[in-house]
Formats: sequence, structure tokens, C-alpha cells
Amino acid sequence: MDRIDALNAFVAVADEGGFNKAADKLELSNQLVSKYVSQLEEHLKVRLFNRTTRRVHLTQEGEQCYQFARQILESLADMKSQLGEMQSEAQGLLRISAPVTFATRHLAPLIGEFKKEHPAVGIDLQLNDRKVDVVEEGFDVALRIGKLKSSSLIARRLAPIRLVVCASPEYLQRHGVPQVPEDLKPEHYLRYSYLESSSGDSRLMTALKRNRLMSAATSISCNNGEILMQAAIAGEGYALQPTFIVGEAIKAGKLNVILPEFAPETLGIYAVYPHRNLLATKLRVFIDFISSYFGDPPYWDAFD
Repeated sequence: MDRIDALNAFVAVADEGGFNKAADKLELSNQLVSKYVSQLEEHLKVRLFNRTTRRVHLTQEGEQCYQFARQILESLADMKSQLGEMQSEAQGLLRISAPVTFATRHLAPLIGEFKKEHPAVGIDLQLNDRKVDVVEEGFDVALRIGKLKSSSLIARRLAPIRLVVCASPEYLQRHGVPQVPEDLKPEHYLRYSYLESSSGDSRLMTALKRNRLMSAATSISCNNGEILMQAAIAGEGYALQPTFIVGEAIKAGKLNVILPEFAPETLGIYAVYPHRNLLATKLRVFIDFISSYFGDPPYWDAFD
């Protein structure tokens, strides 16, 4: 059995949902594709597909095998590329997952500059604030903010993420400038829904968690930092936000940083991708590009 041909046949059947379509894609006979898959099942001693009259479906073992097979075939393709058997230029579709607000504020120019250097790489950028499953959902790389838990994925730190409490000059003029976290008014807390859980247990965070509980019915809560920033600029209250969102407003004098000496622990933004001995060229050049793009300190912290 040619194991590479068998893996190619197996992945094609899984991707196309049937043996006939896989055979057309691979330009092979239906019988040969079926033979390759049967040989692979015999070699692995597991059933990879449940077959019906209309379509085939991966078994649980088949799902696991599919992930390994994709990585093996991609690594082989990358090896050929690096050895000069394919074009040396990075090419193919790069699937990226990124947080919504960070992407809308900072990824558009980055993607544009990356495409100028690597025009043969296509970009499929999906914005979502939930934690995506990079492997299961077919992403090449995901950008994540916070403290990363240990996993089988590789994480590369791209830039620090500072958190600051800020309010408009008008708000501070009306209500005074807090000197300690306990001075913060619970009913004026503009709360981002998920931020506190990953920001440590400092004195400031303890006060904000208390304010969240005390003001659930009177303050503003939202899962979008842009909206909370605009509410703070309008004088509705104070917000704890990353500087990649509020940095420009602070620099323009629309917001003032308060309680800087109590700032929570700095987080980070990371590029997270599956562990592979040989990265696809398109992913390797993207990781190298984005790693040096934002700077350290990043450009959005230029208001200090």
C-alpha cells in the first residue's frame, strides 16, 4: 500500500463527502479510491467511514485520523516547497481567526502590507470573540488576547496588552478624580463582559468585581469595547479597556487615564497555531511578518 496515496484518497473522500466526487477530484477511478481507503482501514484496524446510499460520514476514529492525515499531507507539501520542487513563493489560502475589535482597529493595514509582500497568499479572516478550536474549525492561526493556558498548540507572543481605567474629562470634573480603587462609583462602571476573568486579582480588579456585583441593575455592561469606549467619552462613566482600543482617544484628550498606579497586570496578544515540525510557508511568513509589526511597546501605547 502506498500510504501517501491512501491518505490523499481518504482526505479527498472526507472533504468531498463521497467516493465518486473524490475520484473525480483526484482523477482516479472510483474503484481505486475505494481500494486505497479500505487498505488504510485495514492497516489502522479501524473503520474510518459510515457509508449510506447517498453520502459517507467520518466515524469518531475517522475524525481523529483526518486531522493527522491533513497535517501529514500539508507537511509533505511544505517539504517539497522548501526543497524547491514547488514554487519558493508563499502561496495558498491562509485562514485566520481574530478578536473583533482588535481586528477592525489594527488588522486592515497589516493585511494590506502583508499582501503587498506576498501576493500569492489569499486571506480568509474570520472575526469572533469566542475561543475558536483552531484544529477542528480549520484555521491556520488564531490571534488571542489574555493569559494562555497550556495546550498542544504553539503560541508566539506578538505584543503586550495594557489595561487602563479611563473616563472623560467632563465625567471627572462632575464626579471628581478617584484616588484609590475604592473611590470608583459602582453605578458608573462601564463593564466589558469578559475582561475581569483574565486580569488577575489586584486591588483594582477586586474593586471592579465588587462594583460589578453592586451595580448589575444600574450600570452598563457590554461585550464590545468600542461601545464602552464611546459611552465613556460621552461621560456615562469609567471603563477598564485595553489601550489598543482607547489609546487614540487618550492621546486626543477625549479620555483620561485614572488610577494608573493600580493598573492590572499586562496581558499579551498571541498567534496560536497547531504544532507542526514543518510550518506551511504561507503560515511561517505570516507569523514572521506579524511578530515584528506592532512593536514593543506597540504603536497604540504612544500616548504616554
